[in-house]
Amino acid sequence: MIKHPTGAPGDEKYRPQFHFTPSRNWMNDPNGLLFYKGKYHLFFQHNPQANVWGNMSWGHAVSTDLYNWQELPVAIACTETSGIFSGSVVVDHNNTSGFGTTENPPIVAIYTEHQNDESNQSQCLAYSVDEGLTFTKYEGNPVLDINLPNFRDPKVNWIDGQWIMTLALPQEFKITFYSSPNLKEWTHLSDFGPAAEVGGIWECPDLFQIGDKWVLIVSLNPGGFQIGSGTQYFVGQWNGKEFIADDVQTRWIDFGRDNYAGVTFSNTGDKRIFLGWMSNWDYAAKLDSQVWRGSMTSPRELQIIEVANELFLSALPIAELKTAHDYNFAISHDEDSEITISDGDEKVVIHFNSATKTISVDRSNAWFSQFEEKIQTTSPITLENFTIRLLLDHGSLELFVPEAAVALTCLHTLPASSTVLQKTAKR
Repeated sequence: MIKHPTGAPGDEKYRPQFHFTPSRNWMNDPNGLLFYKGKYHLFFQHNPQANVWGNMSWGHAVSTDLYNWQELPVAIACTETSGIFSGSVVVDHNNTSGFGTTENPPIVAIYTEHQNDESNQSQCLAYSVDEGLTFTKYEGNPVLDINLPNFRDPKVNWIDGQWIMTLALPQEFKITFYSSPNLKEWTHLSDFGPAAEVGGIWECPDLFQIGDKWVLIVSLNPGGFQIGSGTQYFVGQWNGKEFIADDVQTRWIDFGRDNYAGVTFSNTGDKRIFLGWMSNWDYAAKLDSQVWRGSMTSPRELQIIEVANELFLSALPIAELKTAHDYNFAISHDEDSEITISDGDEKVVIHFNSATKTISVDRSNAWFSQFEEKIQTTSPITLENFTIRLLLDHGSLELFVPEAAVALTCLHTLPASSTVLQKTAKR
């Protein structure tokens, strides 16, 4: 585990036990998620100097199991005039960039350089030839600049013999696609959007294949299913040039308030592992913390499942994730069910309403009184019987309905060891 400055992680109130947090200071979006030579690399938006947003740089941590993390020095640092915003990392196995060799392929970071005067955002490269420990900024930066103040969050994948960059045009509610043979020269292919939810700026896209389908993830803030931040997704096809959605109805990867800017790890083969920032821009900078601020969701494996003749993206904790505070409850469609998580006078109440078929989470009695709060609710679940799975950690709750591809993530003020009880009653 990370060695925290105040001792063991459990010594700090709300410090998670198995969700990644920086040892000190501010963290938001996950960046450059990568698996290489037995290690998972997590880069993240980080302020190395304070526990509020600013001095945006890429923090770095590694893990062999996505559970125990070793935090490393800052990977890519900001400058006096620019910040290092979100992006991705790839292994250039064929050395198309020329930054390494085929025997020692370079690890290449593609990130947004944000001018602090907010005049421009452009896409830049940094490369590593020591397995991601240190990075050198490319002398030819930027590699993609179209003179826009909002043009960011490049997610790059090797698809059908070329590099594909998926980018956000935040204020136009569009995702734009570019191709390159070498990561240095980029050609515009197409745009997707506006579509579905446009109540906030579009950010942090990700394009990937699961089986014979393609998925496009788009985060937006505000405009989430609850208040503030949220992440939607589209299912469809990629034809080598454009993403074509099967439909543009709204689908949420998470119905809670605290799962934002999530993307998937690269270089993991057919397995798609997702990690999100476990917070909400409505209150992220004001959460109670003296040393650190920000945590990640549990790592989740993405799969497409069919529910009532529709395809949905399922996001469940990876099978390797083991914790003592993992609970499963059987739910019947004709029976109200209430699950209470409590510690003294504080409690979170989860309720399945057999009339509306929805699950609600009320954290108002285990939350900060200065923040606006409302009960968080899922979409209706029409299955006759299903499971509610709860994953608890200090200060967080992750709820899953595996059979319905439903997730709801929210922060709270309870310890992981809180008492968990279920009551049921026929309606």
